[in-house]
Amino acid sequence: MAEKSGALTYKGHPLRRKDNLIYYGSMADKYIIMIQVMSSEKQGDLELANKVQLQLQLTDPDLKSRDRVVKKSDLPDLFSAIDMGSIWLMRALAGK
Repeated sequence: MAEKSGALTYKGHPLRRKDNLIYYGSMADKYIIMIQVMSSEKQGDLELANKVQLQLQLTDPDLKSRDRVVKKSDLPDLFSAIDMGSIWLMRALAGK
């Protein structure tokens, strides 16, 4: 569902895309999810991701980018990455 501002959200958290990176969550929170499309293949008229890297990251700007990564995984498609990312983010923000 989209908010009035036109921003795309999934399960109450914003989704933002820049080239092959998708950010899920808010920078105002302690954690965000970063999804990077590593490769894709053409199926008909569509480009479908066939290799995706998922990372749970801290949003602390004082940390180096490699120190922000809390958890990461390689997945076969974008749906799996968004689904697993939403679970990771929900648990991290709940303090579990």
